[in-house]
Amino acid sequence: MKIAIFSQKDSFKKELQDRLAVLGEVSYIAERKEYSEEELLKFAADAEIIGGGPDPFGGFEKGKPRLMKVIESLPNLKGICLSTTSFGWVDLDYCKKRNLPVSNVPGYSRESVAEHALAMLLCVAKKIFVLDRKTQKGQYKLEMGFELKGKTLGVIGLGSIGSRVAELGLGIGMKVIAYNRSPKSQPGVEMKSLEEVLKESDAIVLGITHEPVNKDFISKKELAMMKDGVIIINNIDKEVVNEDDMAEAIKSGKVFGYAYETEDMEHGPLVGLENAIGLEGFAWYTKEALENLRRIFVESVESLAAGKPQNVVNS
Repeated sequence: MKIAIFSQKDSFKKELQDRLAVLGEVSYIAERKEYSEEELLKFAADAEIIGGGPDPFGGFEKGKPRLMKVIESLPNLKGICLSTTSFGWVDLDYCKKRNLPVSNVPGYSRESVAEHALAMLLCVAKKIFVLDRKTQKGQYKLEMGFELKGKTLGVIGLGSIGSRVAELGLGIGMKVIAYNRSPKSQPGVEMKSLEEVLKESDAIVLGITHEPVNKDFISKKELAMMKDGVIIINNIDKEVVNEDDMAEAIKSGKVFGYAYETEDMEHGPLVGLENAIGLEGFAWYTKEALENLRRIFVESVESLAAGKPQNVVNS
């Protein structure tokens, strides 16, 4: 069996490399960079399993059409194993029509991403990002923030990460309310409708999935329901928030601060807005999370090779 892994070999421990090696002919990319479409197609040629993350394809935004080209070029492909939780950059419908299971690595970065969301929330509330940027330009001045203890944290999407964010919110003394698409419960968390969470929260953390159905999940209508001076944290995907509407809400003072992850920090309506904090995505980048990721990824490849795919997102 030929397996093409769009990750570097040395990112896997020797034990994991050995487990993959027994499955067949395994190839790894030489370095972590963006490859051309021609290079991607050549690397994956004749593969029966492909796996890895979006970086070699140009990231989540550019990666979808390039990944599609690779998939279409492989007549003997048995499935795709993603080394990320995000699957919005994969054409799941096409893969399902071809009976190609697509797996991800659920839960690998739960603690890392939840702690990152809390850190972003604290930094926005205390205006740490804003003040640091001014200080770096020699423009230091006091910036008024506010305490989070006693405030209401709304978590939208109480999945693996969202549920941990809720726990951390409770840990710093916040009242936590949450909305989840399907019925769910969690100690200390009051479940409410989406509209109630939008209206009652002083700060909102988005924990929904990164997939096309959630594009513009937060737009003008949802922003209008929120309290004046709300904080919004989005380390899921920038497309779940309508950036034009968010820019207007920040300028009007409706939104106190918005922290989000993006691959493009030079273009778009949020660029240059003081209270819009755009960061390259790195919430998942911790020693512990990467160890979890590689282990789960290898297990997914082994399961797919055995004809029993696990963690499938397009079943």
